[in-house]
Amino acid sequence: MQYKRLLTITKKEFIHIRRDKASLIIALLMPVMMLLLFGFAVNTDVNNVNLAIYDGSNTLESRELISKFTNSYYFKLYGSMDSSEEVEKYISMGKVKVGLIIPPDYTKNLRRNSQTEIQVLVDGSDPTIARTAMSYSQLIANNYSLKIKSVNVKKLTLKPLVLYNPTLESSKFNIPGVIGLILQNITVILTSFAMVREREKGTIEQLIMTPVTPFELIVGKLIPYTIIGFFDMIISLLLGNLIFGVVVKGSMALLIFLGTLFLICSLAMGMLISTVARNQLQAMQASIALLLPSVLLSGFMFPREAMPKFIYYLSNILPMTYFLQILRGIIVKGVGISYLLSPIISLLILIFIIIVATMKKFNKTLD
Repeated sequence: MQYKRLLTITKKEFIHIRRDKASLIIALLMPVMMLLLFGFAVNTDVNNVNLAIYDGSNTLESRELISKFTNSYYFKLYGSMDSSEEVEKYISMGKVKVGLIIPPDYTKNLRRNSQTEIQVLVDGSDPTIARTAMSYSQLIANNYSLKIKSVNVKKLTLKPLVLYNPTLESSKFNIPGVIGLILQNITVILTSFAMVREREKGTIEQLIMTPVTPFELIVGKLIPYTIIGFFDMIISLLLGNLIFGVVVKGSMALLIFLGTLFLICSLAMGMLISTVARNQLQAMQASIALLLPSVLLSGFMFPREAMPKFIYYLSNILPMTYFLQILRGIIVKGVGISYLLSPIISLLILIFIIIVATMKKFNKTLD
């Protein structure tokens, strides 16, 4: 082995790496990003769960019980409601995960030494949070019961009620998330190669020479991937039903309509990557850099409630975060569009921003 020739080849490769700035940035920043994401986002501990309370008794004793829940780091008070139906409504909307229902006769039963019951409503669409929240609630209720217990006072009883997924099946939580990831990942990766492939083959110049406008070119190239996305979504829903028994409880038409909006968003993200990347390798690297946070931060695998505030707010810029809320709301809970207005509006804003950025970058690339 001639070390001089070896050093020459090594020097040449370093020059290539230095010139490929996009790949160099990804290679240097990706480890830092992965370490921070995995370090902060991969957390199965559940705390600061949003809690809604209906206090039908509204007495000193009931407020003392409420303080036991709100002063723990397990729960975070979202608000006090005027009825148990309103608590269930906020759980349906996904704004809270747990509801505490204190009946009007709570204090009267305590003072009469009668059997006293309180109820905890738990959102079962996320089995991990549901199991943990029930355990926390039972622990708090038992500790409070021991505090007030005397010779003539009966035990305080907590009755948990799991909504939407009473058996706490993980498949009903995972399958809707998998459908969202399939819809995003395939379309983003395929679309990100669209313009890059034309550029590498040298056919992009021929397209620019034709009378085709940038808008017509984008739409024409996206139609095939739109059809593929629809096919993937339908197949995923069918297989989820046949194999895992996941049934769409809500409106299929609404699910398809909102799935179309998210599909447009994913296609726009892929096209934006395609206009930035100079080759297919860079397109693949950029796609991975985009899709990895979507898996970790959107709530697909790990509860967002357990994430640090900065990471939690960072996840709000990911379209997948809102689409997962829509998917689980329609498929698992069966709610209508009125309960999904917040994630729908947020998703529409992100779609608008991404499409505008894509169109501007694409026009600049053609120029």
